[in-house]
Amino acid sequence: MWVAGRTVRRVSLPTPIATARPDASLLPRRLVPGDAVALVSPASTPSAEWIDWSVGTLESWGLEVRVGAHALDAQGILAGDDAARLADLNAALRDPAVRAVLTTRGGVGSMRLIPGVDVDALVSDPKLLVGFSDITALHQVWQGVGVPSLHGAVAGAHADGVRRLLMTDEPAVVGTQAGTLTAELTSGGRAEGSLAGGSLEQLARCVGVVDVPWDGRVLLLEANRASGLGMIERPLAQLALSGVLSRVAGVALGSFDEFTDHVDRGWTVLDVLRSWLDPLGVPVLGGLPLGHLEDTLTVPLGVPCTLDADAGTLTVSPGVR
Repeated sequence: MWVAGRTVRRVSLPTPIATARPDASLLPRRLVPGDAVALVSPASTPSAEWIDWSVGTLESWGLEVRVGAHALDAQGILAGDDAARLADLNAALRDPAVRAVLTTRGGVGSMRLIPGVDVDALVSDPKLLVGFSDITALHQVWQGVGVPSLHGAVAGAHADGVRRLLMTDEPAVVGTQAGTLTAELTSGGRAEGSLAGGSLEQLARCVGVVDVPWDGRVLLLEANRASGLGMIERPLAQLALSGVLSRVAGVALGSFDEFTDHVDRGWTVLDVLRSWLDPLGVPVLGGLPLGHLEDTLTVPLGVPCTLDADAGTLTVSPGVR
C-alpha cells in the first residue's frame, strides 16, 4: 500500500473475538459535563461555519471543545497534508484530558492515516471516535484493537443522539422505515453479534489493509451515490471474494437512498444487493436511517447488537461504561 509517498505494510492489529463482549478495559468511560472532546479533520476540509456550529452544539452539552490545529487546513481535496491531519488525530489520542474524538466531516483521505494512528495510545486510554462515510477507514482501526466507536455525526435533527451515546449508557435502538429504498430487502429472523461496518466502499478498500475479525459480526452497510451501480457491485464482490460476507451473522442496511430511481440495464441497486446478500442465508434488515441522510441516526460499532428482522429493529449495546 502507498501512503503519503512511502510504502507501508499491511496493518495487523491485535483483535478480540468478534462475537464476544468487548473487554471492559477497552470500553471508554461515558462523558460528563466538563470533559474535553477533540474536533479534528482526518479527511476533507469542513466549512468554518460547520466548525462553529459543532463547537456551539458540543458546548451546549457542557463539554469543552478543543479544535485541532489543522482542522481548517486545505490542500486540494484534503484538510491539509497527511502529517498535519495525523498530528491532530494522535494529539487527541495522547491527551488524557480528551475523552472523545469527533470528526468534522468525511470526504477523502482518512485511509492515508491508517499506518500512523497511535493504537498504543488508543488501547491504553480508549476514546470513542465519532464519524461516518470516509471515516469508516478509521473505524476499522478502532475495530481492529477492540475499542468501540460511533457511526454517525453531530448533525441534523438527531444530533442529540450522539450526546446520549457519549454521556449515558443507553442502548441505541433503530427501527426500519417502511417505504424507504432498502426496506423491501428485509428478510426474517434474528442475529446477534458485534456490530461492524459503515461505508460500503471504504469497507472494501480496507480489506487487506487492516485486519479485522469478521466471524459472527452483524455487518452494517450504507452508501452514497457518486456514480452508477458499479460502485455497489465492485465493493460487494470484494467483500465476498475476500471471505468477509460468508462470515457475518446478519446484515443491517442503512441508506442507499441516493440510488432511488437509478436503473442500469434493467437493474436497480436492490437487484445488486439481492444478488450478493440473498445467497448468504442470514437475516437482513433494511430501511435503517443510517449513513448518508440529512437526519442520520448514530449507532455504536464494536459492541454486541441484536438484529431482529421480524420486529424491524436493530438494538445496539452502549459503547461506553
